[in-house]
Amino acid sequence: MTVVVVLLVAVTLLMVALLAVPRLRRFRTADLESSAERATFATLHTAGLAAPALREGLTVAGAERAVKHLRTLLDAGAVALTDDVRTLAVDGPSHHHAEHAIEHVRGVLRTGETQMLSGPEISCGKPDCPARIAVASPLVDGGAVVGALVAYRRESSTLLVRAVQEVAAWVSGQLELASADRDRTRMVEAELRALRAQISPHFIYNSLTAIASFTRTDPDRARELLLEFADFTRYALRSGAEFTTLAEELRNTERYLVLEQARFGDRLAVSLRAAPEVLPMSVPFLVIQPLVENAVRHGLEGRPGTVRVSLTAADDGPDALITVEDDGAGSDPERIRSALLSAGGGAHGEADGRDRPEADPGSRTSVGLGNVDARLRKLYGDEYGLVVETAPGAGTMVRLRIPKFAPGRG
Repeated sequence: MTVVVVLLVAVTLLMVALLAVPRLRRFRTADLESSAERATFATLHTAGLAAPALREGLTVAGAERAVKHLRTLLDAGAVALTDDVRTLAVDGPSHHHAEHAIEHVRGVLRTGETQMLSGPEISCGKPDCPARIAVASPLVDGGAVVGALVAYRRESSTLLVRAVQEVAAWVSGQLELASADRDRTRMVEAELRALRAQISPHFIYNSLTAIASFTRTDPDRARELLLEFADFTRYALRSGAEFTTLAEELRNTERYLVLEQARFGDRLAVSLRAAPEVLPMSVPFLVIQPLVENAVRHGLEGRPGTVRVSLTAADDGPDALITVEDDGAGSDPERIRSALLSAGGGAHGEADGRDRPEADPGSRTSVGLGNVDARLRKLYGDEYGLVVETAPGAGTMVRLRIPKFAPGRG
């Protein structure tokens, strides 16, 4: 069961619902004019109630919340959900049979095929027993059978078999979406770990050296710089942060620039401007500082005199427009485009990937710009990737947009 198939099933259900309810103005049961319309609404509503629990994956807690809704969908005496080793949850008056569901689905787990069971294997033999047959269908995630859905009834029917198969396929789709969510979370966490790991030892060493140089001549300045260094590393290395506010991200970037100015003195001139209305908005963690670090490190590389680095955050309708610009040495656009593409990015315009290891053996690898570009695209779509303009001797400008009110971000 692939996500594509799940989407096709969902589209089909939606089309059926729309065709069945041509005059539906509001989502109210009072507007439903026939038994078919009411049945369609009830089915979609019940599936919607089960979906959030299933999107947690095949867990005991999720199965316990979902199984009662699945029994409603199947109109069964009892329904059970299993993983590949145990019964996770049961619901229904004949639950004493469903509790043994893991024993009933051994064949399904082994073959991946829907099976119907009957006789003493299922029934307790009592005349009034509501469970005489069971239909079990596999739950599939990523091509592998990970569990089973079992429905128990007094009598069998071809419709029941088909219904169990369809509901199991829908459940499988929800499990695949849950796996995709987990994969995305793990990827984001891995990318953030990569960024943290790429905090250059040279930057740490040089920052501490610069701080030490002030201990005798200006001890107050040394203490201030040491606090800035501590706050910078604490922020950059904190765990569990996928999003932060733009104000916090800019403040940490400012700490980085203060430390670099202590090191380079008059060689580095910095300008930072931000519109107050965009400061509270949510932005991805560590999305600005790597761009500024790239501008500082490579803007000063092989360039005598003062290099100016400017950072602006402006209100631009539905988005915040953030620009990082330097008047440093610039770079070859094609070489930079290749670097970004190889890092999983692929910025619009003339791509700049100056933080390649061959450009500076002591600098960070292409995880900087490429990481930021890839994360923006995954979170908001390709239209929100980095836009980079650069040329040899012409400096570099990096622009990015972040939506103010992305779904789930506030």
